Amino acid sequence: MKKSIIIMILVVVLIMFIPIFVFRNAEFKGSDGAGSEMVEEIAGKEHEPWFEPILEILIGGEIPGEIETLIFCIQTGIGVGVLAYCFGYLVSRKKYSCAKNGQDKSEAENLSV
Repeated sequence: MKKSIIIMILVVVLIMFIPIFVFRNAEFKGSDGAGSEMVEEIAGKEHEPWFEPILEILIGGEIPGEIETLIFCIQTGIGVGVLAYCFGYLVSRKKYSCAKNGQDKSEAENLSV
């Protein structure tokens, strides 16, 4: 069991780092930039966005990349917290409903795993 976990972790690390070393001079761009470039290519320079981001209006310029990353990470953390709470609630509900119905405590714990 431990051996397979270590092998899986090594495979994940290899998947993460092999592209960096194999494609040394490649540009790893995000999809946001590619989308903007495609819109400019199709619509030309006369394209005007429908709206500006509220945060850009408030600070009077473009949002720094670090701040965008921070906001994205906070959003991801909130989403993970909500999912973890929901999964924990569902497991606990099943566990305690089995205990309430008179099932053995060990049976209820087996259901949660």
